Amino acid sequence: MTTLQAKKREGFTRAALTEIRTSGSFPAVVYGKGVESKPVSVEEAEFIKTIREVGRNGLISLQVDGSQHDVILQEYQQDPIKGFIVHADFLAVDRSSEITSQVRVDLEGEAAGAKEGGVIQQPLFELNVTAKVSEFPESVTVDVSELSIGDSISVGDIRDKYAFVIENEDEETIVSVLPPQKIEEGTEEGADEAAEAEETDVPAEEETKEA
Repeated sequence: MTTLQAKKREGFTRAALTEIRTSGSFPAVVYGKGVESKPVSVEEAEFIKTIREVGRNGLISLQVDGSQHDVILQEYQQDPIKGFIVHADFLAVDRSSEITSQVRVDLEGEAAGAKEGGVIQQPLFELNVTAKVSEFPESVTVDVSELSIGDSISVGDIRDKYAFVIENEDEETIVSVLPPQKIEEGTEEGADEAAEAEETDVPAEEETKEA
């Protein structure tokens, strides 16, 4: 399991927060199973590295001044302009317990219909999944290679392929292949004719002045 170091926070003044950020860290909190809410600080570079390794829903061994907690990243805020981490919440969990969270949907393969000019449409980019913490998936992969124009894959089509529980409704469409968009007949001709009319249509007053 990937380890992430954290330090217990003692000061909560603006000056203390500025000192944390100046040192390259950010404030966070740990709470959950068997843990009293505990404010900590985490080094931003190590946090980003850890999340890249374990994924958004991966299990992390959080070390806080000698104590260890199995946690998952519950939530984090990022500055919308500068991009630095503002704050994070770590949820302490039991490895055998189940959690429900959103999981990214990744499409795999090239749809047969796309090769014929069809347009891939993906209405559902995330699924609500319930699974054991130790078995929680980073993403759900959906193979679209067999989809022809007019075909689609819904939640019900993939539900039985995985050991975890997908909480979404069966009829929710994950991906579909739409027919190629066609320009209506006569549209281009009409546009050309209109353009020609604009060029040749001179107001009566201007004709009189020219005369």
